[in-house]
Amino acid sequence: MMLTLAGHRGDAERCKALGISAYLLKPIRQSELREAMARVLGAKEQQGAIPLIIRYSLYDARDPEGVLRVLLAEDNPVNQRLATRMLEKRGYRVVLAGNGREALEALERGSFDLVLMDVQIPEMDGLQATAMMREKEKGTDAHLPVVALTAHAMKGDRDKFLAPGMDGYLTKPIRPRELDDLLESCLKHRAEEVAASGSGSGRHRRGRS
Repeated sequence: MMLTLAGHRGDAERCKALGISAYLLKPIRQSELREAMARVLGAKEQQGAIPLIIRYSLYDARDPEGVLRVLLAEDNPVNQRLATRMLEKRGYRVVLAGNGREALEALERGSFDLVLMDVQIPEMDGLQATAMMREKEKGTDAHLPVVALTAHAMKGDRDKFLAPGMDGYLTKPIRPRELDDLLESCLKHRAEEVAASGSGSGRHRRGRS
């Protein structure tokens, strides 16, 4: 099994020629590594050529409960691409919103597990959009996790973000380790909700379906 930080064009063909069974990009979640190892070991019992195992082939059989649906509210195209790439590389689904109003409209249309909300998006900033989200949640047991994205985190900013109902913040550029910790926390929280409800219906707490 080949594990690498950066993939290059033609790597898959070279791996096949060398007899490598799996080619995975880091960072790798424990569940992905476990699944890849199980497939590699199971391939010994099969006849004929075995397709190279890559991250995307693992997602095909991945438990839907292990895939987060993330709403990314960000107006800068470069930041949009970078954050989307980081999330999709980890196997999560991303919906983009270019401003606060688009973010609220996306929440009306779909169901999400997490919102990454840029603080200074146009038309309606991230703090205002979050405050409106929390207002709509009043009287229900819903609480969609919202994490602020900010280029400048200064002393006292945490309280400013928490006041309208945000759950925390990430500084830009986003650090992979901090993002991984956040995503793992969201997965753990969702698993606890599902276990408490006794079914997979817990997702209704994160937006309309």
